[in-house]
Amino acid sequence: MEDPQNERDNATADSTIPKVTGIGGIFFFSDNPEQTREWYAQNLGFDVDQWGSTFASRNADRPEEINYLQWSAFKTGDAYFSPSQKDFMINYRVQNIEGLVSKLTENGVTVLDEITTYDYGKFVHILDAEGNKIELWEPVDAALK
Repeated sequence: MEDPQNERDNATADSTIPKVTGIGGIFFFSDNPEQTREWYAQNLGFDVDQWGSTFASRNADRPEEINYLQWSAFKTGDAYFSPSQKDFMINYRVQNIEGLVSKLTENGVTVLDEITTYDYGKFVHILDAEGNKIELWEPVDAALK
């Protein structure tokens, strides 16, 4: 039988490993973001506001944890996606963002900005090997509830 203390210690140790833990957002260009949001609300039942729609989910292995995914349409050409030339951007939920940025820097990954902290989490942007801008987010889930 597994020792409960070992399980807690392993879970705590695992939570400090710098890595992606899920998807935090899907962002894409739209020629008319407001019309796009309205279409998704009317036809697919999205609960939208000026930023898009937020979805909540739970992990099977941690049912007490609520995760949030933000779906957002941005005006085509919005500078927020720069320097990427792509018309989408994915936001990944991460743990230990400082450790992850350190690892990415060591691996020669382009880190576009400094880690920025808000009440709801920490953010930084990187480019993948094909020039796709990626947003990394270490959430403060208590702020989202």
